[in-house]
Formats: sequence, C-alpha cells, structure tokens
Amino acid sequence: MAGTIDARLKELGLTLPDAPAPAANYVPFVQSDNLIFVSGQISQGEGGLIKGKLGADMDVPAGAEAARRCGLSLIAQAKAALGGDLDRIARVVKLTGFVNSTPDFTDQPKVINGCSDLMVEVFGEAGRHARAAVSAPALPLGVAVEIEAIFEVK
Repeated sequence: MAGTIDARLKELGLTLPDAPAPAANYVPFVQSDNLIFVSGQISQGEGGLIKGKLGADMDVPAGAEAARRCGLSLIAQAKAALGGDLDRIARVVKLTGFVNSTPDFTDQPKVINGCSDLMVEVFGEAGRHARAAVSAPALPLGVAVEIEAIFEVK
C-alpha cells in the first residue's frame, strides 16, 4: 500500500529512479541511530548523465534541474534504505551540494535550490533543511551537480 509520501510523489507527477549503485568502493547509504547518510548522488536523467559547467556551457535553470534530478536520486536511496517506506522520514536534516562551475560563477545556491525546493514539495515542512552549496572545479564524469543528504527517520 502506498504511503503518504508515495501519494505526494504521484500527485506531483514524479517518478523516482532506481536507487543508483555505487560507482566505487563505498555504500549508497549508512544508517546510524535515527539518521541516514546518503552518499553523493550525481546529476542524471532518463537520457543519462547531466553534464556541464555552470558559468560556461550551462545556465542556472538547467543547473537547478540537474540538482532536482539529484534530489530524486537522494529520495530513491532513502526509500531503499527504509525498505520502501518513505513515510518513516521525519525530516530532511541537511543537504550538501557541489556545483561544477567556473571560478567566477557565484550562483551555487540558486542551482542547489532545485534540490531544496524538491525536498519541500515532497516532504512539506519536514523537507526544510540546513544546507551548503559550494563550487567545484570538476565533478565525477563531468556532471553538473552532486548532492549528498542526511535524513532523520522515525
């Protein structure tokens, strides 16, 4: 039976991707007490990796969409960690977002808003979180955005 969060995803017209497998020697998530730490999720959509460098060949709206896609993968990983029950998420505690950007690009927060806004759309007030949005000169496989998350669970 689908829970409240699954119903909300459906209402928003959102489909979670399969929880991506780790690309190296790490695990996709770790649960410690009532916190789930989700490893960084890179920007990818149905067509594959979302690559680009903000301030060079990608604009803020495209970067925000890449961040939103990272957010869907973060939620998919949390769902996998919780045996499919997203209603166990009590709060999105923190997001740390990395933006592949030029040295003079300063709108990293606007890019990571793509993920932050998604968390509030899906989880309501429990989706409001602490956050960091930082620049990176390069990200794995040339992707535009990578975001990691910490979720509190019931």
